[in-house]
Amino acid sequence: MLAPKNNPKNNQKRLVPLYFLGLLLAVSAALPAYIQSNFLRQFVPLNTISLFFIIANLATVAAILVFPKFIKELTNYFLAKIVLIIYAGSLLGLALATNASLALISIILFSVASNLIWINMDVLVESFSADVSTGKTRTIYFTFINTGWILSPLLTTYLIGKGEYTLSFLIAGFLVIPVFLIFLSQAKNLKDKIKYREVGVITSLKNIWAKKNTRGIFFVAFLLQLFYSTAVIYVPLYLFQNLGMGWKMLGPIFSVMLIPFIIFEIPAGLIADKYLGEKEMMSAGFIILAVSLFLFYYINVPNLWIWMAVLFFSRVGAALVEAMRETYFFKTVDAKDISYINIFRVTAPLAYIVGPGISILVLIFWPLNYLFLVMSVIMLLGLGFSLSLKDTK
Repeated sequence: MLAPKNNPKNNQKRLVPLYFLGLLLAVSAALPAYIQSNFLRQFVPLNTISLFFIIANLATVAAILVFPKFIKELTNYFLAKIVLIIYAGSLLGLALATNASLALISIILFSVASNLIWINMDVLVESFSADVSTGKTRTIYFTFINTGWILSPLLTTYLIGKGEYTLSFLIAGFLVIPVFLIFLSQAKNLKDKIKYREVGVITSLKNIWAKKNTRGIFFVAFLLQLFYSTAVIYVPLYLFQNLGMGWKMLGPIFSVMLIPFIIFEIPAGLIADKYLGEKEMMSAGFIILAVSLFLFYYINVPNLWIWMAVLFFSRVGAALVEAMRETYFFKTVDAKDISYINIFRVTAPLAYIVGPGISILVLIFWPLNYLFLVMSVIMLLGLGFSLSLKDTK
C-alpha cells in the first residue's frame, strides 16, 4: 500500500526498490534508444525516420493525456504491470521486425509503453518523498536511472557485434522479467492507498498557464526534452553515417558522455534543497547546452576524443537542467496530482514530435549538422524561462 509521507525512515526504505527498478528500466529503455534510428534506416530513408518518430509520439501524447483516468479507475500499481507487458511485447516486435510496417507498429508501442511506465514510477517515487528532501530523492532516483543509461552503450556495442540489432532488443525485453518480479514482491508497499485528484486536461492546461512558475518549468522541461530528441535520434545518425564512426567508437563515447549525470545530479539536488535554489544552475545548464549544440554543428572530424569531450560537456548542461527541473516540479506537486504529472511528462513525446518536425524542415534546405545549429539557438530560449522562475527556497 502507498503509505503517507509521515515516516521518513520507512519511506527511505520503500524508495530503495524503486531506485533499483529505475536502474533496470533505464538499461532496458536505453538499449534500443541509441540504435533505433539506425535500425529504422534499414527500412526507410532519413526523412521517413522522422515521420516514424512523429507518428509514435503523437500516439504517446494521446495515451498520456488519458492515463490519469485509467490510474484513478484501475490503480497505478495494476496499470504498471499492464504497461510492462505491452513494453516487453514492443521489444519482441522490434527484434522480429523484417519490414517497415512491423517496425512502425513496434516503435509506436515502445514509445507509448516506455513513457507510461515512467509516469507509473513517478507516482510511486513521489508517494514516498517529502518536500524538504525532494531534491535529494529525485536526484538519487535519476542517478540510478542514468547509471543504467551509462551501462547500455557499452552493452549495445557488444550486442550489435554479436547479432546486429535483434539481440539488443531481446535483452532489453528480457530485463522486464526482473522488473515484473520486483513489482510483485513489493506489492504490499506499492499498491495504491491514496485518492487521486484527477483534473481534466483543459482545466490542467489552464491552471498551468495561469501560474508563471508552473508555466515556466513546463517550458524548461520541454526544451530539455527537445535537446534529448536531437541528441538521441540525430547525433548517432550523424556520427555513424555522416562521419563514419562505427559502434566500437560510439559505444565508449556514449558511455563517457553520460557520466555527468552520475557526478552532478545528486550534488545539484542537495544544493537546491539547502543553499542556492534552482534557477541559477538551470540557467547555467541551458548556456552549456546551447554552446554544445553549436560545437556539434561546427565539428566535422571523426575524432573519438574530441567528440567524447564535446558530448561529455553537453551532458553537464543537461544534468544541471534535469536535476533542477525534477526538483522544482516535484516540490510543487504530490502523488495525488496525477493530471499535472501526466502533462509534465507529455513534454517528452511532444518534443519527439517537434524535434523531428524541425529536422524535416531543416533537411529540405541544409545538411544534417545544421539541425544542431538551429537547436543551439532554440536552447537559448531556456534562459528566459529559467531566469523567470521564483526559487522554491
